[in-house]
Amino acid sequence: MKKIKKILKQLWNNESGQGATEYILILVVVSVIVIAFRERIREIIVDRTEQVGGKLKDAVDNLE
Repeated sequence: MKKIKKILKQLWNNESGQGATEYILILVVVSVIVIAFRERIREIIVDRTEQVGGKLKDAVDNLE
């Protein structure tokens, strides 16, 4: 526990720790957005995949 406390104190005093904190906050915000909109994101990915698959099928059919 003392080791963790020491590391956190060093990060607090070290300005480079601010960069790490900012990256962590950005990661948290992006994660929350993805979790909140996961169904809509899944729908978009499925729709796009089906569109690409349909276009590939049409392209292959035109080659024959």
